[in-house]
This record gives sequence, structure tokens and C-alpha cells, in this order.
Amino acid sequence: MVRDFPLSASSLADTRPQGSSPLESAMAALAGGTGTPQPARLAATIMLVRDGARGVEVFMQRRAASMAFAARRAVFPGGSLDPGDRDPVPWAGPCAQTWGQALALAPADAAAVVTAAVRELFEEAGVLLVDRVPDPQWTASARQRLLARDVSLGSLLREAGLVARTDLLGYHAHWITPAIEPRRYDTHFFTALLPAGQSADAETTEAQSAHWVAPERMLTEHRGLLMPPTIVCLEDIAATSRAADLVTIRSGIVGVQPFPLRTEGGWVLRVEVS
Repeated sequence: MVRDFPLSASSLADTRPQGSSPLESAMAALAGGTGTPQPARLAATIMLVRDGARGVEVFMQRRAASMAFAARRAVFPGGSLDPGDRDPVPWAGPCAQTWGQALALAPADAAAVVTAAVRELFEEAGVLLVDRVPDPQWTASARQRLLARDVSLGSLLREAGLVARTDLLGYHAHWITPAIEPRRYDTHFFTALLPAGQSADAETTEAQSAHWVAPERMLTEHRGLLMPPTIVCLEDIAATSRAADLVTIRSGIVGVQPFPLRTEGGWVLRVEVS
């Protein structure tokens, strides 16, 4: 299915004015096949979901204005791979080879992406996917150490005798930032249920606020804050009646990369999604 997202509808993570000359020149060059895009970094995004009184809810953040990428946008927790994500992690669940097949990556790269998903969810929302509910005092200290890059996630878990529960993750989508963006990410979208005994928070410098939200409300009342991957994923969540149904490893997922196209109505990002 082909969908067009008008650039005037906050389709870009780059917050420069849409009519600015450099951006329009970049769109024209890339649309004409003459531009040179920046390389896309591997990244992970996590849709943390739960069953609410009126349907499935998802945890979302409003990015801080100071962020270089997707400033002020409403997003799911996530980020790019950190060198420490390649440190072995004690885990239970699908092995690196299985994740590699799902993500269409080499096992080592897939393991690093899965590790990044677990780490980012802990850093940005305070939720740690492990084999038992961690002590709150340890959690606060561990989170700060991880944010300071004093330790890797693997080292942190080994110290505490914890095991990452990769079986609590589902794999949902794969999006690549448009070539016209100055910062680009090759992002794998995961899902996870909020674990019993834990709660998500907004204690991160990367977001000005964070809340559990109904996807329908985001799509109707706050659509201007959403980028195409977020819109499509929220539509998927809105169409689901149980949060647990979202936490599966989908197979045959193809990477989606929006591309600029000039139409009669102006510039759009065209997306081909299944």
C-alpha cells in the first residue's frame, strides 16, 4: 500500500522550516537521484503497551526542544546503538540467531539491537525487562550508572545476577529515516508489555513529558506531533483489542524508507507499507 505524508504535517524529524531553501534543495536533489544521503545508524524503538479501561494504551514521550533529532515530536522510547550494546548480555528468550532471522541482521548485530531496546527502555522509561522485579533502590542507581556510561547493560545485569527477558519483546516494524534528513537511523520497532510490579516514568532529559496515551487520541488530537512511523504504528495499536496480541515476533518484515516526491499538492514523503 502506498501512502503520502505531506511535509507540512510534521513528517520530518528535522525541524527546519519546510520552505527553507537548503531543505527544498536537498529534497529536489535526492528525488532526482543526485543527492548523497547520510548513512543510517542502527537503532531500536520500543512500544511499551498495556490494557487500559478503554482499550490498549501505549507509553509515549514528548521530545525535549533541545534534542537534535525529532525535537518536540511525540515518540516511543528508543535510540541508536551504543558501543556497550555489543557487550554480551545474560538473557533468556530467543537466541541471537533467531533474532537475526527476524531482523534480517547478522546474529551479532541483532543481539546488539535487542540489547539496545532493553537498555533504552530502562534509561528512558525506568522499565527493565528482566527475570525478577529489581529492588527500587538498586534500579535508581543502576539507571544513573547506565546513563553515565559507567557500565554496559551486560555488566550491570551480571553484577546484579539478573537475566534480560528477550522473550518479553515482540518485533513489529522496521523503518529507515528518509534520505533527506541530516541525521538518519535504521530503526527496528519492538513491542513489550508493561511488566508486573514496574511502572514507566518521565525521568529522562530527552523528553519534556511522558504519558500513557490512547492511540486514537494521539492520531486525532496530536497528529501534528507525529512522524510517519509513529502514525502507522499507532494505527496498528488502535486496531488491536488486547495489548498481549501486539507482543509477537512478526516475520517477513521489510524495511520502509519514505522518499521525497513532488506532487501537484506539494512535497510529500511517499511510503510503501504492507
